[in-house]
Amino acid sequence: MLTSKQRAEFRAQANSIDTTLMVGKDGVTEAVIAEADRLLTARELVKGKVLETALMSAREVSDDLCEATGAEGISCVGSKFVIWRFSEKCQEERNQTGRAKRKETPKSKSDPVGKGARARRAAAKKIREQRNAYFKEKAVERAIERSREKQLRGED
Repeated sequence: MLTSKQRAEFRAQANSIDTTLMVGKDGVTEAVIAEADRLLTARELVKGKVLETALMSAREVSDDLCEATGAEGISCVGSKFVIWRFSEKCQEERNQTGRAKRKETPKSKSDPVGKGARARRAAAKKIREQRNAYFKEKAVERAIERSREKQLRGED
């Protein structure tokens, strides 16, 4: 499953690539699936187009191809769609050329806003726990007081 940032990065990369997969009036056939699989292995990122004669929308075609090839749907706009699947072949090429993806930075360093939000949530949780403990203590004290009053009334 891709994160929204990864999906946005792939959408940006897809703007510059050409449409390489065409789906015609027959829809998603075995030949289209085989071609999509071959393209995904070679390139990872594939842009396709659904022709007007096809009786399917770009979203339907994208979902069918993703299910058949194990890819992830990146975007569907109009009659065009973009799908992605990790490829060992492409990763090896990136490693050889020195363009391998860098490691993701830890959450605490990359997201100062999230760090502040987590700190606020932790502080609010601590205040809630203190308030609950106070009311629980008061309820216990009141219960003890009631039981003493019942004992005093019973003895009188």
